[in-house]
Amino acid sequence: MIRSTTSRLLIALLTSTALVACDQQTTTTETPNTETQLAAANTAQSETERLNAWFEQRFEEEVAFSPIQQTFLGRKTNTDKIDDFSVEAQMAQLAWKRKTVEEMKANFDRNKLTDDGKTSYDIWEHQLLSAEAANKFRTNGYVFEQMSAIQAFFPQLLIAFHRVENADDMEAYISRIGGSAVALGQLIEQSKEHAATGVRPPKFSFELVIDSAQQIITGAPFNDGEDSSIWADAKGKIAALMEAGTIDQAQADALTEAARNALVTQWQPAYEALIAWQQKDMVNANIGTGVAALPNGVAFYNERLANNTTTNLTAEEIHQIGLDEVARLRAEMEAVREQVGFDGTLVEFFAELRDNKDDPRYYYPDTDEGRQGYIDDATAAIDGIKAKLPDYFGILPKGDLVVKRVEPFREQPGAAQHYFPGTPDGSRPGVYYAHLSDMKAMPKRELEVIAYHEGLPGHHMQIAIQQELESVPTFRTQANFTAYSEGWGLYSELLAKEMDGTYADPYSEFGRLGSEIWRAVRLVLDTGLHAKGWTEEQAVEYFQQNSAITDAQARSEVRRYMVLPGQATSYKIGMLKIIELRNKAEAALGDKFDIKGFHDTILGGGAVPLSILERRVDQWVASVQS
Repeated sequence: MIRSTTSRLLIALLTSTALVACDQQTTTTETPNTETQLAAANTAQSETERLNAWFEQRFEEEVAFSPIQQTFLGRKTNTDKIDDFSVEAQMAQLAWKRKTVEEMKANFDRNKLTDDGKTSYDIWEHQLLSAEAANKFRTNGYVFEQMSAIQAFFPQLLIAFHRVENADDMEAYISRIGGSAVALGQLIEQSKEHAATGVRPPKFSFELVIDSAQQIITGAPFNDGEDSSIWADAKGKIAALMEAGTIDQAQADALTEAARNALVTQWQPAYEALIAWQQKDMVNANIGTGVAALPNGVAFYNERLANNTTTNLTAEEIHQIGLDEVARLRAEMEAVREQVGFDGTLVEFFAELRDNKDDPRYYYPDTDEGRQGYIDDATAAIDGIKAKLPDYFGILPKGDLVVKRVEPFREQPGAAQHYFPGTPDGSRPGVYYAHLSDMKAMPKRELEVIAYHEGLPGHHMQIAIQQELESVPTFRTQANFTAYSEGWGLYSELLAKEMDGTYADPYSEFGRLGSEIWRAVRLVLDTGLHAKGWTEEQAVEYFQQNSAITDAQARSEVRRYMVLPGQATSYKIGMLKIIELRNKAEAALGDKFDIKGFHDTILGGGAVPLSILERRVDQWVASVQS
């Protein structure tokens, strides 16, 4: 799972350079239309270069909306500011996007662009159409919930992403403490607006948000006890400046007092206001229903499915795909059950793996040593696959990857592991985050497959390559389409099986199958919860009947689907499309099929809607055939 950057959080609150002539057969003899073809190709290249220059200007305008995005990009600009999270700011950004599309259509002829130029043109327009569709349901989304966890993002931004190299950087850090408080207030107002229309998340989400917010302001300087995470970080950054000789004692004392004051007089009241609002509104929350029960819920869910899958598949179609995939994968899991010599049924094998939590074959010890063991083994799995990548990819990422435990203030037992991108210049590595508060929710059999999904050849590879692309406009290096990115992550789990030395333990192979059936189950449960009236308990029971998922994982997953409608369907739909395109290309090319060329085609244009991805692969196949 990929954590979105805040430029996308604002939108969420709204809820390969071949010329067009490349498919012509190359000959050694000039034909009468060669001159015309060359002229058309030159025109296309010139028009595309002009459009790309225009895109660079628009990208800078778009990044200017978000100081946080500038930080994610590794820029030292507006580091004392936080994004404007108000509805007015969202509408202003949408109006800007609308105006740019009008300008693009008025000034550039799509028919005169290269194939890649057309892709850029179409993606820019697609982003607007998606935002316009989401805007119709602006008050249908949940502002505060446990998964996007916007309340936990602000400390994470300061702790993990705000670089402090001098006194000015620390002053900007302190300024952002106040800015975060303002942003939190803006989000509270939106939450109240949504609640006034009858839209609020299930009760469990309120409880998790309250707990998260309380953790953020527990400890010094907010009350007695050990330093809170944010206070420890602020003091640590100031101490590092002192140690480096960048500031003197007087400056350190002044910065420390300013940070303390900002936390106590701005940060703490903002989080207390969030807690008070959540406690007040929680009495109106339901125990747990899908969004179809809410105002405009059916239409909202359909929009979420279209947004997350970038297809026109209906809830009923997605539900059936899920049922079919669950049946197929269960058969493969039966084969592994027999291989390891387990005599009971598949459901009993699930229970064997799930319930024997003290068996060192299945789980790490729930100790600091066990947690470090998980991090070490995940790192080793990722390192082990690095050497195999050149056999499957021509384009390789330059950016590094590290494995880390989720910070205490946002860690949840059994919650999904996730990936945060590094900076495009590689100065900050990508991070694969693991929730390790409960090691009994982290089965050993899943370690390998998750490492491949979140790290290599999964999210880190795809996103690092995308950010490093130089052949596309910059905006495409930052674009995100969930079905593409999560589809690639899930495809990577299967691709890793083709590489020597992976999933050698049959239990790890069972973990891979468990991960894939997990995503197939998501198709059934997401549509079941939001389109068929399934209850939370019904969904948890189905999950446990079809996987060895732990109790904590099952509950966390189902609750995730309930607050992020449609998102969970993107994984399997995207994976199935990539597999379909690979099978199609292999059938068309036969001996000419090159796995490196196929993967470079998938990754070499950055994230795209699935329809555009299919077009890219078709163009690659045609170029190989010619």
